[in-house]
Amino acid sequence: MGLIASLLALFGCDQQKVDEAMKKAKSVATDTWNSVKPDSQLFKGIEIGKSTEDDVRRQAGKPEIVWEEPGGGRRLEYPRGPEGATTWMVTTNADGTVRTIEQVLTAENFAKVRPGMNKDQIRRMLGKPTKVEAFRLKQEEVWGYRWFESPTDRAFFNVHFNLDGTVTTTSRSDDPSKRQGG
Repeated sequence: MGLIASLLALFGCDQQKVDEAMKKAKSVATDTWNSVKPDSQLFKGIEIGKSTEDDVRRQAGKPEIVWEEPGGGRRLEYPRGPEGATTWMVTTNADGTVRTIEQVLTAENFAKVRPGMNKDQIRRMLGKPTKVEAFRLKQEEVWGYRWFESPTDRAFFNVHFNLDGTVTTTSRSDDPSKRQGG
């Protein structure tokens, strides 16, 4: 840290600019660590009913998106992509305490996807897709979610939307890394 500050000072930066640069470097390093932190460490020390949203943010970093829940709670999304196969949702109570922490890319949640649901409903249930593909001839958009189909095998669960943005069907496909020797 001292070396960076010294170099910045040599280039004519005042102390305030040095402090701002150091704060930004720390933020980038923390965000980078949180994005690659193993799932087992992501919510380490977070206790249901005791820990707060602020505790979660300190431990897991900034969520991808936050939704307001009925009753005043919130739902924080932590996708572990693009190559990850998990997405974590943290739901808080109205008082800010953690109510649930769940990994949402599961066969049980996939079974809840129904024709007629819209993109917002799917995003709130499954989180950010791993990939989004448009098929113009079929007039559909497909959201793909990489997940662990078994403890060792990854696959894709695909949600197909029509041009109105509603679910028409779902499908399963192999993870391309299988075909590429990964």
